[in-house]
Amino acid sequence: MTPFSTLPLQPPLLQALDSLGFSVMTPIQQESLPPIISGRDVLAQAKTGSGKTLAFGLGVLARLEYERSDVQALILTPTRELADQVAQTLRTLSRFIPNLKILTLCGGAPVKPQRASLLHTPHIVVGTPGRILQHLREESLTCNALRTFVLDEADRMLDMGFLEDMHKIRAHLNPQHQSLLFCATYDESALALSQEFQRDALHVRLTEAPNTVETHFYGVHEGERFECLNALLAHFKPESAILFCNTKIAVHDLCAQLRKVGHSAVALHGDLEQYERTDVLVQFANRSATLLIATDLAARGLDIPSVDLIINTEMPHDEATYTHRIGRTARAGRSGIALSLVDPHEKTYGPIEPCIKAQAHPICAPNMTVVIEAGKKQKLRKGDILGALAQEAGIEAGQIGQIDIYEHQSYVAIARGALYVKRHAIETLRFKGRKFPVWIIN
Repeated sequence: MTPFSTLPLQPPLLQALDSLGFSVMTPIQQESLPPIISGRDVLAQAKTGSGKTLAFGLGVLARLEYERSDVQALILTPTRELADQVAQTLRTLSRFIPNLKILTLCGGAPVKPQRASLLHTPHIVVGTPGRILQHLREESLTCNALRTFVLDEADRMLDMGFLEDMHKIRAHLNPQHQSLLFCATYDESALALSQEFQRDALHVRLTEAPNTVETHFYGVHEGERFECLNALLAHFKPESAILFCNTKIAVHDLCAQLRKVGHSAVALHGDLEQYERTDVLVQFANRSATLLIATDLAARGLDIPSVDLIINTEMPHDEATYTHRIGRTARAGRSGIALSLVDPHEKTYGPIEPCIKAQAHPICAPNMTVVIEAGKKQKLRKGDILGALAQEAGIEAGQIGQIDIYEHQSYVAIARGALYVKRHAIETLRFKGRKFPVWIIN
């Protein structure tokens, strides 16, 4: 239980940690932060929820020379959602450092505004490999003075086929940079990546107790899957569950079936546009949808901290994928449940049980999501949203849930019952004296 105050951190960083209630380091932070701050390359492995983002985030901020106007840190993540989460953590940690600029560059967003933002050189850039490489090639982004290069979820980036892009990006960087690799697994591929990208790296690998996942395998025949799935949902009554399918078509069809019988379900697959993907993930995170139906590729790189239940509606083709799927629950020291529907032709990883008998009933999410067509670019803040909902629509504070503000849109979770009563008042709201389009995602 080593306090952060023992580290050579600038007063604004210590002030931010204190304001967030962080006084002592987690094991991954205690082992990795001192060598990171000293400038050494580090390969760190620890499970989700262990504090990896705070570890490399503090390390990056501690090594910045704030008075210089160069890109001094580049952080790659496998998905836009993870890039947004990392950037938000960095902004929170640097809240007391004046004029520090952090920029997110990801695919699925227009390139032109990103080029304009790069004219005002950021200190830190966070982004996905494809878009970062595009800006480097166009020379709208230059990293000749880079001090720290971070590969977050490095193992996932390998799984998603980003290795070639990562090599191309590295060729554009200051060759004297520090390299940090953070991952959830520690295997031959992670070690090979370290050898390619790092020099004399310190390996930090935490030996932790495995996540507590209760697993069950239920035998089904074709035509019985949906009936068994409905019975399992009725029996376990999850507040949040991810249901895995092997194909995009299966995801689409299952989500439609579940919604038809009254479940709050959303689908996540590779054919979604970025704004559709954001809509889906926000609804699942803010409890406007209880069931997330997804393919393996679509679910990679997501940081969803609390999922009660995982269901393999179809068995994956290999054990590594199965392990990855059930690892979406029991995160950050919590316990979880993973269920699998197995037909006679599919491989199982445990004893087969008969499906539970339970009276099926719809699982309805407690919230619904209001979308406001305004965000950071329009200088909309949480206080503006809360004030309008309370004063103009008469929504009580206890009926308002999670608020997410993006560049051009904001999402607000509101208790389902309150939204039914106040629907018209919400759709005609004004924020900061202005009328923006507002609608409700059903």
